[in-house]
Amino acid sequence: MGNYQEAVTYTEVCDQYPKWRVLAQDLKDNAKKHEAFLAPLLAKKDLRIVLTGAGTSAFVGETAAPAIARATGRRVEVVATTTIVSNPRESFAQDVPTLVVSFARSGNSPESLAATKLADQCLSEVYHLVLTCAPEGELAVGRKDKDNSLVVLMPEGSNDKGFAMTSSFTCMLLSCLVLLGAGEADLLNRVADAAEYVVNEKQEDIKALADKLPKRVVYLGSGSLHGLAHEAGLKFLELTAGDHVSFYESSMGFRHGPKAVIDETTQCFVFVSSDPYTRQYDLDIVNELRGNLGTDAVLALAGKELDLENAWVWPGLADVPDAFVAAVHVIVAQFMGVFTSAALDKNVDNPFPAGDVNRVVQGVIIHELED
Repeated sequence: MGNYQEAVTYTEVCDQYPKWRVLAQDLKDNAKKHEAFLAPLLAKKDLRIVLTGAGTSAFVGETAAPAIARATGRRVEVVATTTIVSNPRESFAQDVPTLVVSFARSGNSPESLAATKLADQCLSEVYHLVLTCAPEGELAVGRKDKDNSLVVLMPEGSNDKGFAMTSSFTCMLLSCLVLLGAGEADLLNRVADAAEYVVNEKQEDIKALADKLPKRVVYLGSGSLHGLAHEAGLKFLELTAGDHVSFYESSMGFRHGPKAVIDETTQCFVFVSSDPYTRQYDLDIVNELRGNLGTDAVLALAGKELDLENAWVWPGLADVPDAFVAAVHVIVAQFMGVFTSAALDKNVDNPFPAGDVNRVVQGVIIHELED
């Protein structure tokens, strides 16, 4: 599919930000219902919050966790459903009040369903917040009438039809941040405005980078933007079907071995934090990599003004927390994956036509856990 504009995935990347505006209104309209369920839980001093999903859904949690921990002052951990299912007794080793936040595009993956059941089995006091894009999915249907569960549906159209998760990632991320107190729903409208700018003004610049067909793409960030780097790297790997490889790391962690990946075929993206302390470390790695690769091979992305050559700063986000800005940054990575996939003559909507990798994971056997 050389013509990326024919791909449903391309359309889904472009059409994310209107869904965020719908989501902002949905969250405001249902705020009392959500607060009635969540406020008593967040008041528990010993509450443990577990953010879970698989693949991109797990990276929603990685991106959200630092902001939620800071906002709630509670113990917040990211434990993938794949880890919970394979190691439930270790994942739930401490029997403390626990809120399991499940991110699920379809809600039909076997790990998503099993993880919630194992939490009920292993813990004496457990609650479930399910964020999903499919009202008919097994997870949403199975949890909607349970007293210990709250199901929050993402806007219509967020259940991506393409192989790669795009609006499902951003909608679940933004809803989680608002629901768990990391920011107000109205922030989503400001984030949407910045995303609209990226879609309308930066596509050709991103395509120019993709048309160079870098063999190696590196995404770096700190805190919430480290989790985002994980998702950004996966988008490139998925959409190119692994023909061109991607890497992710924290800005500081990259020096400790992973930096060995860079060569003359590498394009680096550094997500620069808006936090004045943290961004110093992000800028340090930008300058270091530019010394290795040159300025053009290292693009800095930020929500707050940067005095740097080859830096893109999104309008109106200088005071917005990094976890929200991540929803704008990821559009660059999504476009990078789409454009590179098309340039490699892949089917952007289905990079794995032989079924080696599937939209909803297959072949998983769930084994019973004995009490």
